[in-house]
Amino acid sequence: MDRMNPLDASFLYLENGITHMHIGSCAVFEGPPPAYDDLVEVFARKLPLVPRYRQRVRFVPVNLGRPVWVDDPHFNLEYHVRHSALPTPGSADDLRRLMGRLMSQELDRNRPLWEAWVVEGLARDQWALISKVHHCMVDGVAGVDLISLVLDDERRPSPPTEDDWDPEEEPSSLQLAADALVDLARSPREQLRAVRTALRAPRRTLERGRDIATGLRSYRSLLRATPLTSLDGGIGPHRRWTFAEARLDDVRVIRHELGGTVNDVILAAVTSGFRDLILARDEVPNEVSLRTLIPVSVRQEAAHGVYDNRVSAIFFDLPVHLDDPLDRLTAVRTEMTRLKQSHEAEAGEALTAFAGAMPVALTASALRLMSRVTQRNMNTVVTNVPGPTIPLYAGGRQMLDYLPFVPLGPGVRIGVAILSYNGGLGFGITGDFDTAPDIEVVADGIEAGIVTLLELAVRRSADAVVDLAKDLRIRERSPAEDRVIAG
Repeated sequence: MDRMNPLDASFLYLENGITHMHIGSCAVFEGPPPAYDDLVEVFARKLPLVPRYRQRVRFVPVNLGRPVWVDDPHFNLEYHVRHSALPTPGSADDLRRLMGRLMSQELDRNRPLWEAWVVEGLARDQWALISKVHHCMVDGVAGVDLISLVLDDERRPSPPTEDDWDPEEEPSSLQLAADALVDLARSPREQLRAVRTALRAPRRTLERGRDIATGLRSYRSLLRATPLTSLDGGIGPHRRWTFAEARLDDVRVIRHELGGTVNDVILAAVTSGFRDLILARDEVPNEVSLRTLIPVSVRQEAAHGVYDNRVSAIFFDLPVHLDDPLDRLTAVRTEMTRLKQSHEAEAGEALTAFAGAMPVALTASALRLMSRVTQRNMNTVVTNVPGPTIPLYAGGRQMLDYLPFVPLGPGVRIGVAILSYNGGLGFGITGDFDTAPDIEVVADGIEAGIVTLLELAVRRSADAVVDLAKDLRIRERSPAEDRVIAG
């Protein structure tokens, strides 16, 4: 039995039948598709390495404590690995629609909270693996660790892991309540121990306190509601999904020639996509404040391979009001530099820790209330997760594309997830089915934004080469040539 941390539990409390809290991905593989039984075997080989895959959630009576993970004695792998197909030849649009439908269905809380769908019938004899994992199990970084573990890093399938799993006896409700009460009694002692540890390093504690205070002051802007636009408001239970793609090398060329970081270039491209959508909806970009939540990983290197959530967040107003793409990139770079110095991420982590010290019943009730209220303090979410840098394989077939899915929170009708893989970048755009039928505009705008910035970068590089050539010619002129020119 393993108790959830406060952030893990919050994703369960936020889910309400409309707000779905699972993350996901759509991975496209070269063909031919494997037999269903062969793909089940791919997962079976790695099950001992991922205990969460065979555990389900149990809630503690009357919320005396946070939910716990317990072994599922009735675990059936074939329930979680499912088989589907598109009408041959399945197009990219067919795959987008299927992804949207699958992500509109919540995971069964009576079973381990994950599913994998094998999808045959894609054009060019390709096939897809659609993955859905509840956010209470993993964040984006842990999700990448998970898929990297399940798949192989060589074409030859890895040997099965020795599996001696014997499910532990499931605790009764009385035992869950008793364990929660023990944890409650232990909590003050643990907090006192944390205080003593902090007092042993007063300078570091003081510096961290100052950082958190600075971050909390920066968070004050969130108290102001953003102007109402068609991009935010109530949502329904159904989802749309589409994607855009780019090459990481192109983004690096842009970064090198025009300045900023890879993340700055990506955010500038996302800004272009949203600006195009605002214009397509006949709204005025100058009158729109598009505040986005950007998750920030606080996972330490030693915590890779641990399946939970370790993220904070910063909030950033995408500069959709700027018409010039270079101005947008400059604005993104400037604001991201400021945010890195604002310590918002440290403040968010501290707020999460504070919430974890509150009574669980109070926290759960507050989060469930939040899930039913359409908030007006942010308009979208943009999350960027570094993925595998090498090719991955399933049953000897190489994964060609790796495209992410991000859930929508209350009041957020469109979200964007970015995931790198083997030199490529995949942008997964999630939209509410009824209020965001035009998310393809965002996808097209992202790709166009990358192309425009790349053209500007190449032009600047070419101009620099011309200037260098001119400088070299001037330096190599002979004195006689100089006299002729002077005469």
